[in-house]
Amino acid sequence: MTALLELRNVSYRYRKGALALDDVSIAVGEGQSVGLVGESGSGKSTIVRLMLALAKPTSGEVLFEGAPITAATMRRFRGSVQTVFQDPYSSLDPRQRIASIVGEPLRSLGLASGDDARDRVAASLASVGLDPDSLDRYPHEFSGGQRQRIAIARATVCHPRLLLADEPVSALDVTTRIQVIDLLASLRESAGLAILMVSHDLSAIAALCDETVVLNAGRVVERGATTAILTAPREEYTRRLVEAVPRLPAV
Repeated sequence: MTALLELRNVSYRYRKGALALDDVSIAVGEGQSVGLVGESGSGKSTIVRLMLALAKPTSGEVLFEGAPITAATMRRFRGSVQTVFQDPYSSLDPRQRIASIVGEPLRSLGLASGDDARDRVAASLASVGLDPDSLDRYPHEFSGGQRQRIAIARATVCHPRLLLADEPVSALDVTTRIQVIDLLASLRESAGLAILMVSHDLSAIAALCDETVVLNAGRVVERGATTAILTAPREEYTRRLVEAVPRLPAV
């Protein structure tokens, strides 16, 4: 089956020549939930930029529906692949009302305007548990968890097929993190949404992802079912990540 979005044997060098990614292959299929885990500096953010077509690989290919992304397919790609970023405080424009923020993808893709756009924004906010009266408020009027729900509403308002979630809960407290992960799981179930969850935290990956790819210093060192990664990691690097997952004390 053709992957929805795929990095195939991708390497990436920074302008000064330093190697950021070395022969990385990652694929996300329709409805799949894949975790990408690794410490800071492992190359996760570079992969997100490549998957969003914000950067081009030094070698290898980025494929959308089995083919390279071109000017002719860019509009379809942008409508199919959306992202949620790490910081809910900096990812929302404080000068805009929520109706404008969440409706931005509809305007930029030419999908809706006017009352139609406002209705779709209201429905998207409702899908993440926010009231319609949120439309005319500003980001500073919401908590961090609510802001991340707004970011998710913005990412899903155009009904994408794949959501790239780049450390979407790392800036949130424990209770709010659980709520946001549960929300993503619900959206995946109800809308058939494929998700690539990027995190340094295996506990967040475990809660959402069926498969996990482990990245270390720009290379994929292990991949497989998330349950297998958590219970029987093969690589020492993965074992250290698993051991770092907080556990409740025995009672």
